[in-house]
Amino acid sequence: MAKVVVMYNQPADPAAFDKYYFETHVPIADKIPGLRSGTVNKGPVNAVMGGAAPYLIAELQFDSMEDLQAGLVSSEGRAAAADLANFATGGATIYAYDTRSF
Repeated sequence: MAKVVVMYNQPADPAAFDKYYFETHVPIADKIPGLRSGTVNKGPVNAVMGGAAPYLIAELQFDSMEDLQAGLVSSEGRAAAADLANFATGGATIYAYDTRSF
């Protein structure tokens, strides 16, 4: 399995971020070829680890790194990446990696 993890920083307007993210961006990202599933993680600031926690973390799962790479370079993947500028006012950090259980 392979994943893309997107960590969104605190947006300028959280309510506007949430509305756009769930009503517009998620449907765009959901069209990425090879996407197996997606998960959104959102909660209070993590006091255990210290420092500022991301506002929201999205995880996109693919069957393989090849599927992930093909999905991201597809027109749908490029559209999802280009859409970040429309709502991620706090910025975002994106990671892609192979996943293995232990």
